[in-house]
Amino acid sequence: MRRAGIVMRLLPLVALCANAVFPMAPPPQDLAKYTPEALDREVATLGTARKALMVPMRDGVRLSTNIYTPRDARGPLPTILWKTPYNEHNLRGSTQRYVIEALRRGYVFIVQNERGRYFSEGTFEILGRPQTDGYDTLSWIAKQPWSNGKVGTLGCSSSAEWQLALAAQNHPAHAAMVPMASGAGIGKVGRFQEQGNWYTGGVPRSLFWVWLYGVDTPIRPQLPAGLDEATRARVSQYNDLSATKPKVDWPTQIQHLPLETMLSDLGEPPATFEQFIVREPGDPAWRTGGLYHDDMGWGVPALWFNSWYDVSIGPNLELFNHARASRDDREASANQYAVVAPVTHCGYANLGPDTVVGKRQMGDTSFDVNGAVFAWFARWLKGERGAFPDSTPHVRYFAMGENRWKSATQWPPLAAKPMRLYLRSGGRANTLWGDGRLDIAAPGREPADRFRYDPLNPAPTVGGGDCCNGGLVIPGAFDQRGVESRQDVLVYTSDPLDKPIEVSGFVDAVLKVSSSAKDTDFAVKLVDVALDGTAWIIGDTILRARYRDGFNAPKLMAPGVAYTLKPSPIATAITFGKGHRIRVEVTSSNFPKFARNLNTGGVIAKETTPIVADNGVHHDAEQASYIELPVIR
Repeated sequence: MRRAGIVMRLLPLVALCANAVFPMAPPPQDLAKYTPEALDREVATLGTARKALMVPMRDGVRLSTNIYTPRDARGPLPTILWKTPYNEHNLRGSTQRYVIEALRRGYVFIVQNERGRYFSEGTFEILGRPQTDGYDTLSWIAKQPWSNGKVGTLGCSSSAEWQLALAAQNHPAHAAMVPMASGAGIGKVGRFQEQGNWYTGGVPRSLFWVWLYGVDTPIRPQLPAGLDEATRARVSQYNDLSATKPKVDWPTQIQHLPLETMLSDLGEPPATFEQFIVREPGDPAWRTGGLYHDDMGWGVPALWFNSWYDVSIGPNLELFNHARASRDDREASANQYAVVAPVTHCGYANLGPDTVVGKRQMGDTSFDVNGAVFAWFARWLKGERGAFPDSTPHVRYFAMGENRWKSATQWPPLAAKPMRLYLRSGGRANTLWGDGRLDIAAPGREPADRFRYDPLNPAPTVGGGDCCNGGLVIPGAFDQRGVESRQDVLVYTSDPLDKPIEVSGFVDAVLKVSSSAKDTDFAVKLVDVALDGTAWIIGDTILRARYRDGFNAPKLMAPGVAYTLKPSPIATAITFGKGHRIRVEVTSSNFPKFARNLNTGGVIAKETTPIVADNGVHHDAEQASYIELPVIR
């Protein structure tokens, strides 16, 4: 019996070792099975709540703050801060579950509304002034008698994006961070200059137009300034000042021209959208907000969660590399870890034994996200170094197609080497039935492929990486053959592979193009063609031709002249299986994900009358077009 007892005591250690690299999903009693009412009761059982406390910022504006403290807690406690523009006065969803997990583990959990939202004072600004409001909130927490002086920041999407610029401040209380799907907090990093995902390749993305309609409410009710804390807390239970705006038929509204009146056409008062839509991607005004730029430094250990089908996986991984290379705080740069999952924006709760993303089966994607998050905080907020050991791989990523988790010391993995595939054809690459092909051999004398791009009949978006756009685009892996049947889509496909090929890293495209117009766009898509012909989208990118020499130096095109375009890279980890084919699509639109170029060469946001462009992709010995794949050999 004593020997059996020893074996039973060893079993948890065996399980811990097995799951140290790729922790499995939480047990069946996971909080997700409980009703919201049951979760509320659990919060009340585990802790005490102080609601709608107004925390002053340096300019006098006060931010509404809810503090959840473990019941019967003793001694100074570590704190987890969740900052949000959304309504969390009554906890819901992932925030509610994280509060419960934090209380169980002895953390104070704070939920704070950004300025200009709900009970917080001031005027709404995207990202909520992280350099000042974020810094002041950390200072306030560190001074409280219940605080041990260590704060971890946590959140997904908007609750992650503000953390980036804050990390550059290197506040002494900011001990660790967990940014999830945080790309919209990035202004410029390395090869990516998307200004918070407002742009990709200088082309505006529609997701923010829809998002701002729901979030940016410049004319809003507010509570009287003189209310005492008890009254505010009581009011927060039955009046959250939440606006319910009229529903919009976005598939119709997204066609509206000019772009600058997209929201005012709905009766909306002027606000953030009107400022941003006319702002060029290289405008210095992007530096005045809360975006992180790669000359700002880095000072906080971070555990990053990203997704292959999110809106900005490329910038996220570029920032991860930048933070690791930073020399502002060597401890921080040495402690950057990334997890990249095969899900859509903030879809980490969907990881499990039978995951489908879009329409593609990803198999068993199980990963104990909560376990990793709280192991990370235990190390940095409680000093439990062994909770998140140094031996943890710096990168854990899911290789799609192969459908399994892998680890690496860096991104891209060290073993990744470039493999160039040239775009080739006899001049008839239009549609998937054309003669376009991908070839490892460089072209000789070959005619260009040409297509006609009509902004009033753009190539439609079908899946890919996106989010937050009111259903205009459903992100994920979907079959592209419907798009590839269009005459304005050039399709280049490899021969069937004689063995699997893993492509993990940044995929670069180089195009030699020409147009009859002064300006137009070129969109590129990477596709995995399965044995049955299904054309799964892996990733996409786009570049507005006027920005081919940089976002600070726009130049129009001369008709018929060939130019070199280098769109920002596609980031992915995909194993193309034996018998599969690698495919690249090239066209001039991907709508409604990206705004249409009306081809006039004018100010896009103000234009109403498009012109049709005759566009070409060149591939011969003097003007080769190609992609470079990071292949794990």
